[in-house]
Amino acid sequence: LKWEYSPAITGPSFNILMDSTETNSLSGERGKVNHMKRFLKLTLEEKMILGNLPVILVIVLIAAFSLQGLQELDKINKSVLRNDTVLLQITDRMVDNLLAQEAYGRRSLILQSERMQEMFHQRGEDFHNLVKEVYELPEKHSIPIAHLTSLHDEFQALYLDAFSKAEPLSPERAREIDQLMSEKLDDIVVLIQKIEKKATENKNEKMLAFSNTSLRIFRTTLLLSGLGVLLGIGAIIAITRSAGRTIRQLRMATEEISQGKFTQLADIPTDDELGQLAKAFNSMTRQLGRLEEMYIDSNPLTRLPGGVTIEKVLQNRLKNCETIAFCMLDLDNFKSYNDRYGYAKGNEVIRATANIIAAAVDQYGSKDDFVGHIGGDDFAIIGNPLRHKPICEAVIREFDRTIQSFYSTEDRTKGYITGYTRQGEEVRFPLMSISIAVVTNEHQKKMSHIEISEIAAELKKLAKSHQGSTFVKNRRDDRAGHVRETRRTSGIQN
Repeated sequence: LKWEYSPAITGPSFNILMDSTETNSLSGERGKVNHMKRFLKLTLEEKMILGNLPVILVIVLIAAFSLQGLQELDKINKSVLRNDTVLLQITDRMVDNLLAQEAYGRRSLILQSERMQEMFHQRGEDFHNLVKEVYELPEKHSIPIAHLTSLHDEFQALYLDAFSKAEPLSPERAREIDQLMSEKLDDIVVLIQKIEKKATENKNEKMLAFSNTSLRIFRTTLLLSGLGVLLGIGAIIAITRSAGRTIRQLRMATEEISQGKFTQLADIPTDDELGQLAKAFNSMTRQLGRLEEMYIDSNPLTRLPGGVTIEKVLQNRLKNCETIAFCMLDLDNFKSYNDRYGYAKGNEVIRATANIIAAAVDQYGSKDDFVGHIGGDDFAIIGNPLRHKPICEAVIREFDRTIQSFYSTEDRTKGYITGYTRQGEEVRFPLMSISIAVVTNEHQKKMSHIEISEIAAELKKLAKSHQGSTFVKNRRDDRAGHVRETRRTSGIQN
């Protein structure tokens, strides 16, 4: 206020200045009212466009960031699947192949058998083929392939030199050569274990990077989603309460997901921009849930999906009214083998069994067939009922052929191993076999996963009651649900 001292006009001057200030204030208020009136005069479409401009911008940012993040996740996932997982499988096969080659070499030296020498050379060729597979890996530069090949060549040279001796070696020379062979074998196994350890470390690092990237994508998406919600709430409330409820549902779903509840999805039926955002968000949530479930539930020994995933796959296929065959596979006399040979050899048997099952499914099954590791020596296959028979027969045939190599010559010759009860009584356990229970819903569509599991457990007991490798299948020809068995065993008898 500007003051001018004049006794005659002080009062009136003050009053005039106050009137001017009130006029400016009223003008500001009238401006706000005019802006509001102009906004209220907009059509509903124009209000929607004006109100959704910030939301559209957020959607674009989410889509761009999500696409970039998914590309990073896809790159990490491909690196794990195409390099580390394959390398771990190759190293397992290398160790098995190397031990088999060493066994054939020793048999050849003892028995002077040309057949054993041929098997020795064949295993050597198999080993070199595995090395060639390593050469084809994307990250082969970090693997000491040349050193591994050199050690294996030296290992073979020792045996080839021993094979070429026309006369028997002296006991001292034989012990010396045997010591060299054992040391060279140990060197190769140690190097393979180092490669396997490095591959495992690389895989763990990539999975950690995968987890961090997923978390970063989730947090940023959550932040952007929250920002979009905040920007759109005012306009949405002014336009319709329905849109306001949609926003609140999305916010509630976001809060649930932020707590790790990946099964909680946003239930938004609209097909507008917010509906598209919710679909993308739900898709990302499902993907994160599947990835977390696979990472947590996979069996560390065989790297196959575990019991939670098996149950979920079975439930989903039954829910979709698919005709399936559920195969439960169990090893017979595995505990006695584990007690006799130790857990390390038992783990090798479990891994070999997993490889046999996976190979049989790849050869005789379909791309939709599922293989899982329930735990211990129990496995599961979920596939087409029309393909279960060749799969089971292939598993039994290959298992009975392979399992022989896991026993010592003495135990294979006897056909059993000796164990003792808690009372100290000697008991004879046959060589390991595999029992398979097959349950299909061909004749009874409305079966729950619990019912299938119970029938499989009963059939597994029936299969295990037979000597040797066996598979049995349920047949439900009438409403009474009588279980009949179809039994198949391999030609190799334990």
